[in-house]
Amino acid sequence: MTRPDTKGGTEAMESLYPFLYSGTTDLSAVLDQVRASTVAKTEEIIELRRKVAAVDAARLARCARDTAARFAAGGRLFAFGNGGSATDAQQLATLFLNPGPDAIPLPAFGLANDTSVVTALCNDVGVEVVFARQIAAFGGKHDIAVGLSTSGNSENLVRAFDEASRRGMLTIGLAGYEGGKMAELDSIDYLFVAPSASVHRIQEAQTTIYQVLWERTVAEFSRLRESA
Repeated sequence: MTRPDTKGGTEAMESLYPFLYSGTTDLSAVLDQVRASTVAKTEEIIELRRKVAAVDAARLARCARDTAARFAAGGRLFAFGNGGSATDAQQLATLFLNPGPDAIPLPAFGLANDTSVVTALCNDVGVEVVFARQIAAFGGKHDIAVGLSTSGNSENLVRAFDEASRRGMLTIGLAGYEGGKMAELDSIDYLFVAPSASVHRIQEAQTTIYQVLWERTVAEFSRLRESA
């Protein structure tokens, strides 16, 4: 039996945490390096969040108003992504569905969650249609489509946004790097880019973006209900 090649994984870990592989027995020195590494990563994400806020704060507020208006018209939110971004998409849906005792739950769904549907589409058609087919089945003109990607290049997100746009849905994208293919799409109404080459920092920034989007949307939705 051949043993799995773990060299690549070890090298990746060593590049992220060199102090764990330095061979030093000086615990104090190791702890100092751990502390310095933690502080540096914290400063990176704070700076990235500041950049996103400086560029997109006003657009994020407008996006929240448009999202609240769709919910007020009877719309639903469909969130999707791959891998870790699928987890973030489900977290966004959960925020709307379970906002706490003082807020109104709003209809939201994670499109990566139905294992039978996802595996059937991947096996019978192809992974590139896994979100677009669901949007074609469920999406309507008052609904909202939110897609998350670190690279911005996922083909199944590109197809999902095109399908959602054809159906008149409000489309919102979260991407990293410089936006990838998602930055080239006319089918995305609001694209929020976390300009970083680190997947870790991108996902941390995206968490902040969708958290703010949820908070502002719920506030706008409550305002619309009160003024109705």
